[in-house]
Amino acid sequence: MKMNDYIELVNKKLDEYMQIEYPEDIFKSMKYSVTLPGKRLRPVMCLESCRVFGGNYEEAIPTACAIEMLHAQTLIHDDLPCMDNDDFRRGKLSNHKVFGEANAVLAGDALLTFAPQTILKYSKLPSDILVKIFAEYFQAAGAYGVIAGQVVDIESENGKVSGDKTKILEYIHTHKTADLFKLSLRTGAIIAGATEEQISIITEFGQKLGVAFQIADDILDEISTFEEMGKTLGKDKASGKLTYVTLYGLEDAKHKLTCLLTDCCDIINKLNVESEVFKDIISGIEKRVSQ
Repeated sequence: MKMNDYIELVNKKLDEYMQIEYPEDIFKSMKYSVTLPGKRLRPVMCLESCRVFGGNYEEAIPTACAIEMLHAQTLIHDDLPCMDNDDFRRGKLSNHKVFGEANAVLAGDALLTFAPQTILKYSKLPSDILVKIFAEYFQAAGAYGVIAGQVVDIESENGKVSGDKTKILEYIHTHKTADLFKLSLRTGAIIAGATEEQISIITEFGQKLGVAFQIADDILDEISTFEEMGKTLGKDKASGKLTYVTLYGLEDAKHKLTCLLTDCCDIINKLNVESEVFKDIISGIEKRVSQ
């Protein structure tokens, strides 16, 4: 499977899983954000991780789609006026601008539970594997995962950082971004029956790739355009947020990004697997900041 094949499959399944039911407003709001055009990196990584470790990627489709729903939930809440207050996402109006703040909050809440319900409804995996997947999902989705990252990200606004800024920035990047990358890769590997050593190595890959992705995002917030990114730019700098660029500067951020992507390539070689998809993701992040 190539990258675009996975994306097409995920888009098809997301549309199939997310039927509009009563009360229609909440399901329309949920589906609006989940099905906005995107790179689908997280579900693609889940499917590819399953494949490279010898599993049937089709068995990972419900989990992959659930992770994309979780990702959409984080974006809905991230865009709210009480958070980053952004009117656009992926080139379209943010959820709260279309459906109102109340429905946007509720849509995000609903997706948190709709995602694991999707896994339960459509997966045919053994119960012991499902328990492992849910343990991974709830760890990444909750107060030890993306929520923790968002809280510390908000706390860092306007320079309000007490303590080691390097460690705090690493914490933000790990939990706000890398945790969902690791969730995708680990669940795909678990479904495939990968060994503990293989899961450990792919977890390291997800950590470095997730941090690289976030550093690239920090860089693009400085140098890109609305047309390229599909969202309002310069907001991190304006709000005084702690980012790799604000802490180290643009050139050091680019250097760190290059080092991390090189590490990612080395890890894939260490796993001794052939993955055009993983290589495409790595090169795609590099190209984002080199244009």
